[in-house]
Parts: sequence; C-alpha cells; structure tokens
Amino acid sequence: MTIDSWLQTAIADAERRGLPELRPLLEALAGATKALRAADFNQSPVVGLQSSVPSPQSPASSPQS
Repeated sequence: MTIDSWLQTAIADAERRGLPELRPLLEALAGATKALRAADFNQSPVVGLQSSVPSPQSPASSPQS
C-alpha cells in the first residue's frame, strides 16, 4: 500500500464516520511519512561534533588509585 492510497482510504473512512476535521491531520501525517521515507539517514546531521564520552584509551576512563 502506498502512502497516497492509504491517505485516500483514511480520508474516506474519516468522512464516512462524520469526522471531516481529521483530513488536515491525515494529510500532515502522510506528508511527514513521505519526508521520513525520503530522508538520508546515513548522513550526519552535525558535522564536526565530538563525542563527550571518553574513549577506552582516554586517561579519564582509567581507574585511579
């Protein structure tokens, strides 16, 4: 099922139930779903961000006596 066919079915169901005010919400959900599916999740959103978690070789993570 495509997003567009889901949207058509969902809008028809909402209208059949007497809930036409759901249409803008359903359209927004469909748009957000399309955007998420089109997103490139392999690209880092922040360039040059350094981790605040110390690495195992870091002196901050070695036990101190």
